[in-house]
Amino acid sequence: MARFLLLRVAQAILVVWGVATLVFVVLHLSGDPTLLMVPQGSPLSAIVRLRHELGFDRPLPVQYGAFVWRLVHGDLGDSLWQGRPAMTVIAERLPATATLAGAALAISLVVGLGVGVPAALWRGGWLDRTAMTVALLGQAMPAFWLGLLLIMLFGVRLHWLPPSGIGGWRHLLLPAVTLGSLPTATFARMSRAAVLEEIGKDYVRTARAKGAPPSRVIGAHLLRNAAIPIITVVALEIANLLGGAVITESVFAWPGLGRLVLDAIAARDYALVQAAVLVGSAVFVSASLVADLLYSLADPRIQLG
Repeated sequence: MARFLLLRVAQAILVVWGVATLVFVVLHLSGDPTLLMVPQGSPLSAIVRLRHELGFDRPLPVQYGAFVWRLVHGDLGDSLWQGRPAMTVIAERLPATATLAGAALAISLVVGLGVGVPAALWRGGWLDRTAMTVALLGQAMPAFWLGLLLIMLFGVRLHWLPPSGIGGWRHLLLPAVTLGSLPTATFARMSRAAVLEEIGKDYVRTARAKGAPPSRVIGAHLLRNAAIPIITVVALEIANLLGGAVITESVFAWPGLGRLVLDAIAARDYALVQAAVLVGSAVFVSASLVADLLYSLADPRIQLG
């Protein structure tokens, strides 16, 4: 188990390093980064001074070495817009996004699995047809459109829930439902497909032939073997939640990381945008690492592989 864990951690570190290198290369391939940060019409002296302050006048290998050195020490640069370290600004906004993404993930898992598993167990019934139709609609509807509909209905017409801002659970409910709509549909369809793939295998028929109760067949045998693809989808959906948070947070004026990225782009704050991309990549890689560990718990044979 220790060797398995060390191998996965080493792979995660390499992936984060690769993403950081890609961000660095793409930034410099797009031209002089200084020109992206200064306002239009800035004098040449201001551009030269900013280029020197940020170190963009040094050779590219020297810049890359300094970039990696700062990254290793947790220094992602300073935000020109905020006038503070970029990591400090992100750390202030990250809890709001984590709360929103966590609530959306919890809702999507409970609803998606609660619908997808029974739909597979009673395949072809009214529940199966209804659930898959709703799931298809959920995957087709854009998040921003669903968010606006929820605001109009529950915030403007009925006045049941606040339409924007951050606060208690009432402020969290609408953006969490909006952000979790696509993962809910994905989990429902994926869990249905995974259960259908396992339900006809020999070990299920053997357990039933031995007289095992249906709850034990489903809970102790079938769902555990069907968990591998579901865990994979959950890890991938975490990245979608971070990406979808940009739109959802803008619609609901939620002061999280997604809205911060949009504001940083509008302010031409290159360092803050780069730091947010790297933090998002690290979160996704961490989620993939956790998924790998859960694989080994669900099926110990994976460690041998």
